[in-house]
Amino acid sequence: MKYLLPLLFSIFLLQACTSQPQKIKGVSYVASGEPTTQEHVQEVKNIHANYAAVMPFGFIRDLENPELHFNTDRQWFGERREGVKQYIEMLHQNNLQVMLKPQIWISRGEFTGYLKMASEEDWQVLEKSYKEFILLYAEVAEETNAQLFCIGTELEQFTIHRAKFWNELILDVKKVYKGKLTYAANWDEYKRVPFWGQLDYIGVDGYFPVSELKTPTVEDARKGWQPWKVEMQQISEANNKPILFTEYGYRNIDFSGKEPWQSNRTEDGHNTEAQTNLYKAFFAEMYSEPWFAGGFIWKWFMDHKNAGGLHSNQFSPQNKPAQQEIKEHFKAQH
Repeated sequence: MKYLLPLLFSIFLLQACTSQPQKIKGVSYVASGEPTTQEHVQEVKNIHANYAAVMPFGFIRDLENPELHFNTDRQWFGERREGVKQYIEMLHQNNLQVMLKPQIWISRGEFTGYLKMASEEDWQVLEKSYKEFILLYAEVAEETNAQLFCIGTELEQFTIHRAKFWNELILDVKKVYKGKLTYAANWDEYKRVPFWGQLDYIGVDGYFPVSELKTPTVEDARKGWQPWKVEMQQISEANNKPILFTEYGYRNIDFSGKEPWQSNRTEDGHNTEAQTNLYKAFFAEMYSEPWFAGGFIWKWFMDHKNAGGLHSNQFSPQNKPAQQEIKEHFKAQH
């Protein structure tokens, strides 16, 4: 009996560890005008990622225009059906799992959360085209055995004003696609999404403000995560669903923890220390939480050699000190 108890305890620990699903260590794999290659995908494997988000786009002229254009010859290869399928197949050949995440782009980069129609007629036009857009890629997700499908990204006004449409859309998607489902809510939207109960993950684009400092220390950023973690855990428990960061990331620029969602094109200044410290704090705080499923770094370009770099203060961590931090964390995660 003296030897049996330690053995039973070891078995229990082993079962507890193996029963926990592997955390998603993903990148947002940006579409290109050409097919993806083994060389492109190898760079994702080199940082020990286990997932990639493939993101075809539909385009709208402005916030009041209901006409959604998608899967057209005018779009890049990676933004069309054939390209999406090729990307997923290449990623799967390399044992990388996939979230298929069709998104809307509004001209001049206007925020999709404000997309709102002025009339019932326009709402119906938008709903018809959006349903076609989503079901097209739900079919691709099923054909390619994509592990996860995202039904929308940062569409707060659309979801608030047309709840019936979204409930019906989810049912229609489930008729086509049999895998896991999520929706990518903005960080300040996710608490109000009404249909989490019908999905598998609470998807959050995790651009939470965590520091007011020009160059946040790891300790300051970790402190900044505390109230957001309390809030997320409450939402996770209330819905009995894990939180998945459908996007997250930081720029290598001053004050990058203050408003992490900022994507302006200013070239004033670079701050790789801030970017690296913010990633360190994020990994230290979030990946150990049992209610947190992992996430997708914003963003990763196929042409790795020419992506990111110290000259760029945009989001991509490629060829910056943050990339090494990501690689080390992903390697340590099992």
